[in-house]
Amino acid sequence: MTYEILLGLTAFALVSSLTPGPNNLMLMASGANFGFFRTVPHMLGVSLGFTFMVLLVGIGLVQIFEAFPVSYTVLKLLSLVYLSYLAWKIATAVPARGSEERTGVPMTFIQAALFQWVNPKAWTMALTAVSIYSPSTSLVAVALVAAVFGAINFPCIGVWTTMGQQLQRVLTNPARLRVFNVGMALLLVGSLYPVFMAG
Repeated sequence: MTYEILLGLTAFALVSSLTPGPNNLMLMASGANFGFFRTVPHMLGVSLGFTFMVLLVGIGLVQIFEAFPVSYTVLKLLSLVYLSYLAWKIATAVPARGSEERTGVPMTFIQAALFQWVNPKAWTMALTAVSIYSPSTSLVAVALVAAVFGAINFPCIGVWTTMGQQLQRVLTNPARLRVFNVGMALLLVGSLYPVFMAG
């Protein structure tokens, strides 16, 4: 991989990891509801789960979509159902009466890692990264693409969790928190629009 390609890959990983999407919106909501440290397992699940996903896509998983185009439609439908469920959970997370503790629990490492497989933005990022920056799909090239994403993704998603944590200063009563959570839930569902409109 040349220096120019590595630079392009780094820029792509940075921009795609920082821009809004299901992972970042859920991390921001988790940071606001549970704080930064309780959200760390969720963050690690996103980052390591996506890195592993890129690796598997690069070594041949993408061929399933090419051989069975209907599988991509099934994936999108599963994404819609599961993201709608997660949006409902976010929208209904409220503080316990007379306490700063929130109902519910943060997403676990395993849940966050498995979520990557029904996250349409993660699939788009992985497929784009592999097809553009590792067209030969050699193991070394694919491993490098995955490693770059692994190194860049975690600090980027940490920004979203931190923003959510900072919002705790504003979300000091149940009404404000409810408005925030409903708004984040709507944004989460809305984040699917570009994927479905792309066909």
